[in-house]
Amino acid sequence: MNYWTNLSIEYANQKSYLDDLFQIYPTIPDGIRDINTVYWNDIEGAFDNKDNKRLITALLQLDLFPIKDSYIAYLKRDKSSIERNPKTINRICGRLYEMGISKIYERCSEPKETNRQIGPMFRNWLKKKSLGIQPVCSETFLSNQNDAILDAGDSELMKFAKEHLGYNHNKGLDFIARFNKKYVIGEAKFLTDFGGHQNAQFNDAINTIKADGVNAIKIAILDGVLFIKGNNKMYKEITTTYKTYNIMSALVLREFLYQL
Repeated sequence: MNYWTNLSIEYANQKSYLDDLFQIYPTIPDGIRDINTVYWNDIEGAFDNKDNKRLITALLQLDLFPIKDSYIAYLKRDKSSIERNPKTINRICGRLYEMGISKIYERCSEPKETNRQIGPMFRNWLKKKSLGIQPVCSETFLSNQNDAILDAGDSELMKFAKEHLGYNHNKGLDFIARFNKKYVIGEAKFLTDFGGHQNAQFNDAINTIKADGVNAIKIAILDGVLFIKGNNKMYKEITTTYKTYNIMSALVLREFLYQL
């Protein structure tokens, strides 16, 4: 098995793994969404007056619609469809009136799903100089051959990898660095559970490290349930099918980089 994968598994099963991981992924599930007071006053007025079109239009301005309905996304993307589809609007509004205005507010202000908050956290952790060096812009990164971490957004990281490292995979990157004159690229994921979306996230990271023709060391910076010893699919795959790949926890990333 890959040394760094094994080290990550042992870390997760013997040390204060979750306590330490919280320094990288400080999820905040209790925070509620802020609702614009102007929008909310409009929603309350439309609700009180039972003005269906105005109510739907006002609610669609919020980040989170208070009910799950297969037709909401269409209405949000084509506001003119509100006028053309009165039966759909009446049906949805019937559910809203049944809920009551207090419940509507509660639903609209629910916190973001944890997995949607996770995306920027890894890069924020890098910016705290957690790997011993401060990430730098592409101009500085290219100006010498010193150890460095590239500080850039999704599109810039992808562009740099394509232009300088021969990376042609269609998935974005979370990490580009150079240590001991060796380039390293990778994706970072916090896999909070098994199944569905989390399996897709795992597969994305695996496909990145399987990409051919890349002039860099490819790594998958994965954390979460995949390191739980047992019969789960992710654990079996990292210890058998992908046992030679560089799959590791962010908590051992510093050690990996400095030994290159």
